[in-house]
Amino acid sequence: MVLDAPGAPLALRDLAGPRLGGDDVLIEVGACGVCRTDLHIRDGELRRPSLPLVPGHQVVGRVVARGEHARRFALGARVGVGWLGGTDGTCAYCRSGRENLCPNAVFTGYTRDGGFAEMCAADERFCFPLPGALDDVHAAPLLCAGLIGYRALRLAGDARLLGLYGYGSSAHLVAQVARDQGRRIFAFTRPGDEVGQRFARDTGCEWAGGSDEQPPEPLGAAIVFAPVGALVPAALRALAPGGVVVCAGIHMSDIPAFPYELLWEERQIRSVANLARRDGDEFLPLAARLGIRPTAAVFDLADAEAALAALRAGRITGSPVLLVNRR
Repeated sequence: MVLDAPGAPLALRDLAGPRLGGDDVLIEVGACGVCRTDLHIRDGELRRPSLPLVPGHQVVGRVVARGEHARRFALGARVGVGWLGGTDGTCAYCRSGRENLCPNAVFTGYTRDGGFAEMCAADERFCFPLPGALDDVHAAPLLCAGLIGYRALRLAGDARLLGLYGYGSSAHLVAQVARDQGRRIFAFTRPGDEVGQRFARDTGCEWAGGSDEQPPEPLGAAIVFAPVGALVPAALRALAPGGVVVCAGIHMSDIPAFPYELLWEERQIRSVANLARRDGDEFLPLAARLGIRPTAAVFDLADAEAALAALRAGRITGSPVLLVNRR
């Protein structure tokens, strides 16, 4: 599925097989998750994609060929590919353990072709071995929704009362980790979204309401997954003194002006940028140990546009996933 121009619908097209660099592996894609970042790229809200582009950065598949120097994974190995597709390894950020901020980073499904395809090439150094407990469809959302959610949860600190604004793909996975940590979870959905609020309660949240409501108790931290800038002051308003709001999206509408008193008493706002391999090394084994299982809405590869439209309209609970090569 190819994006030819920002705002254009994805087109089903036959392409030549990916060319492998020396450290690349060729992956036969089993499934690829559909992320809100894919939607931002398709709609032209992220402005520097390499066009024409095959989107998709939550890729699960098996290695079927290897580049000249690629020996980390055996042929037939099951691997996952996430958003961070490569870094320079030499800049100050990479050398200080912050490769997610590398100015020369390569991103899967944005600056190199991704997994909305039957075949995908990826740098083996940025691929993850996958636990065998989950099938391809249910493993795919772990590779971005899970990883970004996990990184955001770490940046939220040790708050025991946690608010999640935008209860979708990432939030319902974060809730499972947070519940295991003994946290109390409060979910915020679009006002009047009774289906979404029921889904939140069914997946471990003790309270669920609209984003225009206040939680029954002040929060220690809040993670904003929805790309709506107006939710930032709303989340600040729900915080106890010393709390933090973590903005987990790569794109967000403008944050409106708000009174300083919402930030007063050492409240904080911070963002999550991309992810690092460390996040996958920590989260994927944890997900296997906890038995974390995404709720998946499955689409065929040719229906990628329909999956993006459903995501845009808020018609999906859980994680949309494209099933590519059926096994």
